[in-house]
Amino acid sequence: MKKLEPVGGITLEKTSIEQLNAIKQYLRQANRMDNKSVEKIRSEMAEAAGNMSSISDVKVQKTTMGTLSGEWIIPDSTVQESLNQAILYFHGGGFVAGNCEFYRDLSARLAKSSGVKVLTVEYRLAPEHLYPAANDDCLSAYRWLLANGYSSRNIVFGGDSVGASLALMTLLTLRDIGEELPAGAFLLSPHTDLVHLDGESYLSRSELDPTGSREGNQKILDVYIGNRTEEIPLLSPLRMNLEGLPDLLIQVGDHEVLLDDATRFADRATAAGIGVHLEVWENMWSVFQFLAYMLPEAQQAIVNIGQYVRTSLK
Repeated sequence: MKKLEPVGGITLEKTSIEQLNAIKQYLRQANRMDNKSVEKIRSEMAEAAGNMSSISDVKVQKTTMGTLSGEWIIPDSTVQESLNQAILYFHGGGFVAGNCEFYRDLSARLAKSSGVKVLTVEYRLAPEHLYPAANDDCLSAYRWLLANGYSSRNIVFGGDSVGASLALMTLLTLRDIGEELPAGAFLLSPHTDLVHLDGESYLSRSELDPTGSREGNQKILDVYIGNRTEEIPLLSPLRMNLEGLPDLLIQVGDHEVLLDDATRFADRATAAGIGVHLEVWENMWSVFQFLAYMLPEAQQAIVNIGQYVRTSLK
């Protein structure tokens, strides 16, 4: 396992502890999902998306993938050799929320950093659509790309939070059924074990994490599986055989309850012969990359993702 130091085209500046504490206090009040209804979470995301600034230097193009909807973000800097390359992005939102509009800024930054267009998938959401609806939709989106002229070696998966989980679960499903795997995947604050929720960081980071908790993640699982009582192995990639997966980039904050999900998974994947690039970001929380408009650390993390994507698609 290789732990990467921040690299790329900008000089990393650290946000002051005072600024970070103020941001975390706001997030603690505004973004915890533990006690919010699905309707409240979705309405707050819609409001936030409506308040986001317009994005420059990219084209935004709605698309359909059979019965699925999605959105292409195409950087103006795309060069000829990148036209047949794609990042297939699975958004977070606890399986119950998230859409292209809310993720447009992050997707645009990923597209501009990598020089590769990004396709964000609007998979079906719980509780209206229970497991395995979201998993099936992510698999369908990848197959749609293959059917529309994209080679597996020219596709990289990406995802944050449960979207990173879906990226992992899609990789494992493809491997197990013998279908072609993409060139790689980058995982931002992945849930690698939604079943057992037994990482040590659920305790050691419980007071530091402004957005996550064991109780909140238990709710995520309960909403997605509904009344099922049997254990679903695929929801715990950490405990599955990981052999045969492509190289992975994992970014995680050292103040988030999912820290152990990331580090334990990186260790197990490395032991299985997978090339893993792990970045643990000091004083950061789950999917801090979403605040790249204000955090130098998030900007640098996205630079690193762009470098990983370009290297994977060579």
